[in-house]
Amino acid sequence: MLKSMKIGFIGAGMMAEAIAHGLLRAGVRPDMIMVADPSEDRRNHFEKMGVAVAQQNSAAASFADTIILAVKPDIVMPALSEIASFVTPEKLIISIAAGVTTESINSRLQGEIPVVRVMPNTPCLVSEGASAVAPGMFASGLHTEIAAAIFGSVGRVVQVQESKLNAVTGLSGSAPAFVYMFIEALADGGVRMGLPKSTAMVLAAQTVAGAARMVLETSIHPAELRDKVMTPGGTTVAGVAELERAGFRSASIEAVTAAAKRSAELGAASKK
Repeated sequence: MLKSMKIGFIGAGMMAEAIAHGLLRAGVRPDMIMVADPSEDRRNHFEKMGVAVAQQNSAAASFADTIILAVKPDIVMPALSEIASFVTPEKLIISIAAGVTTESINSRLQGEIPVVRVMPNTPCLVSEGASAVAPGMFASGLHTEIAAAIFGSVGRVVQVQESKLNAVTGLSGSAPAFVYMFIEALADGGVRMGLPKSTAMVLAAQTVAGAARMVLETSIHPAELRDKVMTPGGTTVAGVAELERAGFRSASIEAVTAAAKRSAELGAASKK
């Protein structure tokens, strides 16, 4: 599906880089990819990957069958104004901008343009991303499959209704930062109890990675997996009790909620 498709990126940030690397690993030829960005440094970086680059967004839009909007939410509308005359209903727009609705994107384009929103996260950089795809009103099942295939090259993909994307942003989009804080805190606990910092960091990070894989590969509920680790009167139950006392669970829930609400605010601001 992807190997015969020309893919253009509007924006050459880290997420665009991760997706481009994933596409190349999936067998897409470098000459089937073009990246547009005003930054010469970023263009040079992509040139080293062997893909085509351009300074003007219109060049990538006219080149591509599928156009990936990989810019910040406040840049989406100006970018769409630049490429609108080059976008036809035969092309697919994929946006990874948090909070910017497919309706808002279509309002800046001419005709019934298929648009799919995707919320990826930074682990896409190591091909362990979690991405949610949501089709707009003019997007078909095939368009959704294309988006899923692109982001499947850098991790796992789920499909959701667009109304759920702010929640996705608050969870998988923002939560890597929360997890990094948890890893750091776990390592600091190990240091407090006498471990060298480097040793504690490896143990903490691998423990989180391994625990996550247990959830994904066994499909066992996290609560059940947690209970399998705890023995009556043992070390784990003492630690879990302390996390509960400190409000770990409620703090995590509130962090996701706050991030999701901020995503909605960003989307509203992008319409002004």
